[in-house]
Amino acid sequence: SVFMAITKVKDDNIVQAMAKAKADSVDAWTEYQAARIKLHVDENGLSTLRLLESIGVDKPLAAKQAAEYEADIKKYLARSAETMAKAKASEAEYDRLNFRDDQFDISDAFLSIGVALAAVAALTEAFWLLAVAWGSGAIGMMFGTAGFVGINLRSEWLAQLLGT
Repeated sequence: SVFMAITKVKDDNIVQAMAKAKADSVDAWTEYQAARIKLHVDENGLSTLRLLESIGVDKPLAAKQAAEYEADIKKYLARSAETMAKAKASEAEYDRLNFRDDQFDISDAFLSIGVALAAVAALTEAFWLLAVAWGSGAIGMMFGTAGFVGINLRSEWLAQLLGT
């Protein structure tokens, strides 16, 4: 139960980092969408300007405005690529943290089962039940230690069973 309390503190810190990574990802995708909208507006403006040039508007003024549109288009293309990379990096960080969170969740589940079974084994004086409790506790400690050390240990079917 002491090990479970320590892993719970680490698990809570990971959950906080996951929330930050998700917020950063959402912010980056929102910024990406805004840059893409501005890009689309400038592309449409440039297309409209090119159409107006064909019917004889003021050529120097049109050239100046076209240069501004082209500069903005380059800026928004670069910005959208930059924010997409930032958003994908935040999503990757969230996935990495979620993997570790799952390790601590699995650890918590097995440790809780172990403590409960040990209590029942003490009441019933059933050694086989105590052995099962020790086994469950050992599995819980294994997953918790893997979460602390950063070892790539995860039972995919169990994570799916316990996940959403």
